[in-house]
Amino acid sequence: MVTGYGAVTPLGHSVDETWTAMLAGRSGIGTVDAIDVTGLGVRIGGQVRGFTPGRYMPPTVSRRADPYAQYALAAALEACEHAGLVVDDRLAPRVAVIIGSGYGPVGSIYRAANTLRDKGPRAISPFTQVTTAMDSAVGEISMRLGTQGPSRAQSTACASGADAVGAGMRMIGHGEADIVLAGGADACVTAVDLAGSGNARALSRRNDDPTAACRPFDAHRDGFVMSEGAAVVVLEAAETADRRGATVLAELTGYGASSDAHHWTAPHPEGRGACLAVEAALRDAGISGADVDYVNAHGTGTLLNDAVETAVLRKVLGDRVTRIPVSSTKSMTGHMIGAAGAVELVAAIQALRTGDVPPTVNCDEPIDPDINFVPHRAQHHGRLRTALSNSFGFGGHNAALVVRAI
Repeated sequence: MVTGYGAVTPLGHSVDETWTAMLAGRSGIGTVDAIDVTGLGVRIGGQVRGFTPGRYMPPTVSRRADPYAQYALAAALEACEHAGLVVDDRLAPRVAVIIGSGYGPVGSIYRAANTLRDKGPRAISPFTQVTTAMDSAVGEISMRLGTQGPSRAQSTACASGADAVGAGMRMIGHGEADIVLAGGADACVTAVDLAGSGNARALSRRNDDPTAACRPFDAHRDGFVMSEGAAVVVLEAAETADRRGATVLAELTGYGASSDAHHWTAPHPEGRGACLAVEAALRDAGISGADVDYVNAHGTGTLLNDAVETAVLRKVLGDRVTRIPVSSTKSMTGHMIGAAGAVELVAAIQALRTGDVPPTVNCDEPIDPDINFVPHRAQHHGRLRTALSNSFGFGGHNAALVVRAI
């Protein structure tokens, strides 16, 4: 059961702010100004603007923690507040934390390398080996909340957030924990990552028109937009939620994962791995494609991903795909890498709770005109029972989640 969630995104510093912006079709993508982008071929991204670490953590934490860990901690605190969850001595041994990230604390790693080069080894902080580790976000959350169950980092590129949630679901199902804080975080709008992904021809180069740059499922798409953010959900066993008197927001019923075993950056041309993940998630949920009412698509805005994902949805959902809304919220947030799957699961849950489906902005000329990609404006679809959220990543990582309305 999902009993709480929190988010920090280019659209806002909470779930409510992010969701309101999504329904309004507002873009969080702009010219990058937090770093020097001189000489970069790509100078746009989805930054988390106006974030004040002091609202969520003391200076001793914010000084050492990479932004990706700061965002994760802020999202976890919101999720706990939303769920009414206080980790006391009784609960602590049965509360776990799993945070996915594709890149981890890359900003801290780059800064440490530059410090070593410019100032020598004595200038390196003794916290460096901790704060530059992939599990630093998990550690900050666990220490802040006092959780004593398993805590671990998950890294499967762009599928990291979804895989972390799926792993949390399995952990509860196997009796390893009663409550899991699960989600994803990344802060990779850096010169190195913009340069590398830009050189790989994966990023949009619409530097002069940032809000129109991310164009999922549009015929004129030219790449994804690098973004940052975090989202965390509170997962609970049904009996634990009932015992706490928690409000259940939705039920996470299915999870599937797979690997393409094909290429580092390109999806399998027939979408074999993606099909396996989606089919596994539906099977895990005990449903078929005919039962899906909404798809929050991976929808990156790259030439290959969107074409392959469209073919996968047609194959797995059949005729159903032409009768339901399919949207990509990345069109507004950009691609938050490890955070994407968790943020998009939150959006899918919000759609189930409200009946409102966020749009795919910039989808002027849909690549499949028979599919409702929810172009430009949000749509109200009344009672939605089941949603599918897809996450496909570099390295051939695929993950899919199925969530059901309560």
